[in-house]
Amino acid sequence: MTVRSTPLVIGIAGGTGSGKTTIADVVLRRIGAEHIAFLPHDAYYRDLNDLPLAQRDSVNFDHPDSLDTDLLIEHIEQLKTWETIRVPVYDFTRHERTQETSMVEPHPVILVEGILVFAEPKLRDIFDVKIYVDTPSDIRFIRRLQRDIQERGRSMESVIQQYETTVRPMHEEFVEISKRFADVIIPEGGLNTVAMDMVVARVSALLDSR
Repeated sequence: MTVRSTPLVIGIAGGTGSGKTTIADVVLRRIGAEHIAFLPHDAYYRDLNDLPLAQRDSVNFDHPDSLDTDLLIEHIEQLKTWETIRVPVYDFTRHERTQETSMVEPHPVILVEGILVFAEPKLRDIFDVKIYVDTPSDIRFIRRLQRDIQERGRSMESVIQQYETTVRPMHEEFVEISKRFADVIIPEGGLNTVAMDMVVARVSALLDSR
């Protein structure tokens, strides 16, 4: 009987709009999506359908308590034992989970991405490789503004208000300090080709050794 090795678990953290998804896309493309189970932490926001829609915008979505990290940890552990999981599908326009789920099959690499994945010790300890994307705050804010208006139907005023009241304070309290736990810090995100070459080479070597 063939004994499968334990999958390699990689965490990618960094502030909102830092380029985490770009780095994840580079890893997926160069290592091969067929070898990777991808889990965005954003999919695990807690369901707010018990709150009136008008109150949901006031929730602090940048605090660790807004995410069901225990479920994410449970899913990672299942993938590590080569079990298929079903990831929640979150509706960011209504701040609630949909009735749908996304099936994720186990693969030799588990890639987890999110602003707070290094802020929770139980989650942080699972990662074999921890990557932090370090991008200037002004660039991150512009990217956040563009994304929330174009993809999530937000107004410019609401994005700015949220950034000032929760995004920036939570970044300073939880995200920025989590940088010290990273194995690799990448400035300029996926645009840093030298750093990406090193990360991909390291991941490939770790995979080969397993």
